[in-house]
Amino acid sequence: MKCYLCPRKCKADRENTLGFCKMTNTVTAARADLHFWEEPCISGKNGSGAVFFSGCVMKCVYCQNYGISSENFGAEITTDRLSQIFIELQQKGAHNINLVNPTHFVPQIIKALKSAKQNGLKIPVVYNSGGYERVETLRALNGLVDIYLPDVKYYDNKTAEQLSNAPDYFSTAMNAISEMVRQTGKPVFDGDILVRGTIVRHLVLPSLYKDSLQVINAVAERFKGEILFSIMSQYTPFGLVKTDERFKMLNRRITTFEYQKALNAVIEAGLDGYMQEKSSAKEEYTPLFDLTGITD
Repeated sequence: MKCYLCPRKCKADRENTLGFCKMTNTVTAARADLHFWEEPCISGKNGSGAVFFSGCVMKCVYCQNYGISSENFGAEITTDRLSQIFIELQQKGAHNINLVNPTHFVPQIIKALKSAKQNGLKIPVVYNSGGYERVETLRALNGLVDIYLPDVKYYDNKTAEQLSNAPDYFSTAMNAISEMVRQTGKPVFDGDILVRGTIVRHLVLPSLYKDSLQVINAVAERFKGEILFSIMSQYTPFGLVKTDERFKMLNRRITTFEYQKALNAVIEAGLDGYMQEKSSAKEEYTPLFDLTGITD
């Protein structure tokens, strides 16, 4: 069967070959454990039950999870094992199941979630992605996902093509978020923990704060009052930006000026949500991908 899961619609027969994501149809993951570095309403006190999937539909040149997104580190598991992992994370006290970079495994995740829910999974399910999604794929998740956590990475198409090979990124991400909001409605909390809704993330990149301002204003114009907005300062050079001269403008952390410009824009746009301290740009915030919780 040809693969049309992501906007690339690469048509790969992933039973027999790799898709653009560099994955077959067999679920591959690198870590499943309590994760404490998401937004406070996601991580809470106990942690988010994060499952980090290998491969990616974007291949951003600066990806902090480069080892699993581009180098494809991970272990192959069955959908039954994935379902079991969800239950194990709930038993550890996770506030939610956090599907990190799940797009290319959506059919398998649907099967695993349905099985887990039949076996007692009760905590919310978070779909945590780069925002580059097909509406048709998202519709298949309706009723299974409680919280969407997408990025809006870029406004400018040329930038999106240069850094993520996705020239249609902005319009695709905005349409995807419309579907996410349609499914979840406005944010709903149980105490300090989000149980339903959509959080839109934006990572401020070096030299590109003007693009950030356009992203912020566009998201506010279309979704203000419907979503929470998370502005992030955690950018740390990873992947190709450290070695490839084409991306040397990204081989540094953002400045206080760049982040303050973006933060001011969020405030002026009236978006509710979260901000990071600039000190969040630390490599230790990237999880250790060592198959914890996957093969145990």
